[in-house]
Amino acid sequence: MRVGVHLVSFDVPGGPPAIGPTLARVGEAAERAGIANLSAMDHYLQIGGMGIGDAEAPMLEGYTTLAFLAAHTSSVELQLLVTGVTYRHPGLLAKVVSTLDVLSGGRAVLGLGAAWYEREHAAYGVPFPPLKERFERLEETLQVVAQMWGPDNGPYAGRHYRLAETICSPQPLRPVPVMVGGGGERKTLRLVARYADACNLFAGPRSPAEAVAAKLEVLRGHCEREGTDYDRIAKSVLWAGPLDPTTEAGGRAFAEQVEAYAAVGVTDVHVMPFGGDPSEFVEALGRHVVPRLADLA
Repeated sequence: MRVGVHLVSFDVPGGPPAIGPTLARVGEAAERAGIANLSAMDHYLQIGGMGIGDAEAPMLEGYTTLAFLAAHTSSVELQLLVTGVTYRHPGLLAKVVSTLDVLSGGRAVLGLGAAWYEREHAAYGVPFPPLKERFERLEETLQVVAQMWGPDNGPYAGRHYRLAETICSPQPLRPVPVMVGGGGERKTLRLVARYADACNLFAGPRSPAEAVAAKLEVLRGHCEREGTDYDRIAKSVLWAGPLDPTTEAGGRAFAEQVEAYAAVGVTDVHVMPFGGDPSEFVEALGRHVVPRLADLA
């Protein structure tokens, strides 16, 4: 099983001047630790209720952060977990991600979701349409991105987006994997089956392996109806439970919990450092977690 690190807090020791050097150390530590994926949230205000500060706590713009991490890594994948569909026009999003892929040597992943944080939309004057429309925009964005990264440079005409041309030069260096995040059974998982290469679900005490298995069975049904290959889709989870990788015992206990998810088909687990120096968290993952999960199938 592959291990990813999801960066959620930028309130690091030393304050804002230390954020850049800290992230540089995170990238270097991730390479040494065998981390497969580095991700950040696509938010402009910090999320309250996670134990990492209120809306005034430090938060970085996601794709700028990934570009910085690209310069301090050489092999790990880079993505937002996940990009809110409301924040960027899909044509421009395709350019942003293709640029990241080219400059990182082919390491970009596009994660997409319907967006939910209404407060930051209102704060910055970003339209926040009803949920139904956000899902319509999500599907059109998936279509636009696929066309931008394909041979058809012609127009795109959807209900919400109209592009006169879909030129994207340079193209990504590799077919960029597309992840659709969320576990909604009627809409989200249908979009995974129809368009995506990966899904992302929650895992932890509130979402045990049996719950994830049930979601994956729903996804399998959507794949059968869409005529797509369920087995080609990478199944990832974001670990929302307690994790202490800084000790041998903590790493062993975590690996034992994650093994149940691997047994139902999960291939990737993303874990979050909530405070302190995240580079130390990453180094501890390399010592106590990554080697234990490497052999899980």
